[in-house]
Amino acid sequence: MTPPTTAPLPQKKILLTGFDAFGGAALNPSWLAVKALHGRQMLGHTVVAAQLPTVFDASLRELRALLRQHQPALVVCVGQAGGRQAMSLERVAINVNDAPMADNAGAQPVDTPVAQGAPVAYFTSLPIKAMLAALQQEGVRAEVSQTAGTFVCNHVFYGLMRELATQPELRHTRGGFVHVPWLPEQGTPHMALDDIVRGLRAALRCALQVQQDQTVGAGTTH
Repeated sequence: MTPPTTAPLPQKKILLTGFDAFGGAALNPSWLAVKALHGRQMLGHTVVAAQLPTVFDASLRELRALLRQHQPALVVCVGQAGGRQAMSLERVAINVNDAPMADNAGAQPVDTPVAQGAPVAYFTSLPIKAMLAALQQEGVRAEVSQTAGTFVCNHVFYGLMRELATQPELRHTRGGFVHVPWLPEQGTPHMALDDIVRGLRAALRCALQVQQDQTVGAGTTH
């Protein structure tokens, strides 16, 4: 008698995205760091790394397609923030595009919504205070950030959180955004690629393990 066949259990995935280079730069540390973690196994989950274009609208179309394809348990989008000294765990995404420069397709929206008629803002669903402690324990400079800017990074962050809030199939998915500093060859302040990768790995492990975030101060006066 032939034993009954059973469908394989769905693979648990972490979707990790970075951006292509923009603004005339030759590289983007967000993509280099994310790519280094592609295929890694982490607490029963497989990391899937994908590159998003630094382009308004097109970046969100690509992200939505990735979410549909992979149905991840966790999503962390990563972007470059030149001028920052630490890995920035973003707290809030706002519903505005106000580009200080053109994106890679030449678009430069000013004072437009990411999503018409949608909420003013969404908060991350990542345990950013616990992640902050995890990164600091690893010896990686980290901070909680109160703004993801108004360029493509915030555009993607807002779009991600809106998808997680409105799509029933993603109701159990947690997500958020992390900014990383320049690499040494890009300028100062900077952070070594190995440290960024180590920080992302610690952040992901924490996000998988911690359900209830810590209540500790990590605000700013400006």
